Amino acid sequence: MRLEYFEMIDRVTAFDREGRMISVRSVVPTRSPVFEGHFPGHPLVPGVLLTETMAQASGYLLLGLMDFTHMPFLMAVDKARFRDFVGPEAVLEISAVLEHEGSGYAATKARISVDGKRICDAQLRFRTMPFPEGLDEQMRAQARRIGLMEAMDA
Repeated sequence: MRLEYFEMIDRVTAFDREGRMISVRSVVPTRSPVFEGHFPGHPLVPGVLLTETMAQASGYLLLGLMDFTHMPFLMAVDKARFRDFVGPEAVLEISAVLEHEGSGYAATKARISVDGKRICDAQLRFRTMPFPEGLDEQMRAQARRIGLMEAMDA
């Protein structure tokens, strides 16, 4: 996880096309410039970055299910609930499941847990559109880096 670069996903641990779900893992870094301001002397991952982590997991799910034909863009976050704080070195287990897809839109439910304890969850909505020129290859490279392509083939 590289918070300052919005690279939230370290590794895809499972991809289930039939079940329309993905599981991913991320480890919060020990140090990050984000922690200098949130909060000095008491570092916590901001809720907006936890939401982004769920959105990225959902996005990779959609990319895999659509075989990289369309790019998902986050449009809405509904019913987000935060139950606990996340600090440095936490191992995040993130899951997302597709609830609906069609007419250029998709909806997922995602959650983050640490050591089996639910930290947060949300319903997320995406607009799916053809890739802007050149972005598809960048997304495929990132998907290879985190193991999505391998998980899709398994």
